[in-house]
Amino acid sequence: MTAFIPYGRQLIQDDDIEAVLETLRSDFITQGPRVAEFEEALSSYCEAKYAVVFNSGTSALHAAYFAAGLRAGDEFITSPITFSATATAGILTGARAVFAPVEPDTGNLDVSQLSNLIAPRTKLIVPVHFAGHPVNVEALFAVIKGGSIVIVEDACHALGTLYKDRIDGNWQKVGALKHSHMCAFSFHPVKAITTGEGGAVTTNDVSYYKKLKLFGNHGITKLSDNFINPERAPWYYEMQTIGLNYRMTDIQAALGISQLRKLDVFIERRRSIANTYNNAFAANRYFYLPPERDYAKSSYHLYHIRLKDEYFQRKLDIFNKLRALGLGVQCHYIPVYRHPYYSALQYKSIESAEDFYSREISIPIFPAMSDADVQFVIEKVFETFEGI
Repeated sequence: MTAFIPYGRQLIQDDDIEAVLETLRSDFITQGPRVAEFEEALSSYCEAKYAVVFNSGTSALHAAYFAAGLRAGDEFITSPITFSATATAGILTGARAVFAPVEPDTGNLDVSQLSNLIAPRTKLIVPVHFAGHPVNVEALFAVIKGGSIVIVEDACHALGTLYKDRIDGNWQKVGALKHSHMCAFSFHPVKAITTGEGGAVTTNDVSYYKKLKLFGNHGITKLSDNFINPERAPWYYEMQTIGLNYRMTDIQAALGISQLRKLDVFIERRRSIANTYNNAFAANRYFYLPPERDYAKSSYHLYHIRLKDEYFQRKLDIFNKLRALGLGVQCHYIPVYRHPYYSALQYKSIESAEDFYSREISIPIFPAMSDADVQFVIEKVFETFEGI
């Protein structure tokens, strides 16, 4: 057991280190065979046709929005309970973010209130699978009724999450895209697997796939079959669209391949820790536990508690006491529209998001936690609340 337990951290093992060292000893450390291998492994795991990897979850979102055709004059709807990148990646295209109300328990976008927000300029909807619990994307897909609106899932918390389809009753991986067009992931160190920094987008649409590949590589292609100009010299390549250097390296991909092999074990451990917390905290009078809908098997990127009415006004005291006792708790998230950049754009507050923010505290959960660590967290949580 450690003296200070963060809310999340990576689990790097000897096989991960060896995979990176092997790549460092090879001829390729930037764009080489490991990138393609990781993309193939990821698409296979998610049961999607295509996966494109990027150097961060933010760049993955930016690329997905570009591929969706988001541009100046458009609007996109997303949740305010998310990291700022979800909205900022869309702002970078020139589009305007529209923030939706959230469910009071999951913190996810409230699909039942979407119809009031959809307007003629709505190009895109970005549901955020907060803490690893999926949004009801089947219901969301029904709202758009097969129209021109594109759905990009922000699954940066949700690699390894399962979603149960209400029609056929089968469980599917988030990223399989039965009810969406693209799905973005993050491989930051606190996420389900890590590549240091990194991200990916899955899709089943070849046109989106080609745009994703172009955008992350300066808008450049070297594939002669895709050339627009007649030039065929061996050194020739074309910049066909605007793009950026969002490429993942072979070093990162090698780590990702190794980590992906252990993802199911990591998720099993997260769910085991969550189950231990649920049992320990079941009868507590201080806070609500994170829910799990009947259509969901959460990957538990976060284990978020929500303070009950008698305690949420003392959130700062509770937070500080938990930190002082050795728990690296965190708050997820400050509603995006509260940040100075967005408040300057005169966004209005959303009651459901404010309520969730006022109550939420994330306590430690990650695969490297020992059973002793988990018990330490439980003890310190009770010690904190019983001392109030």
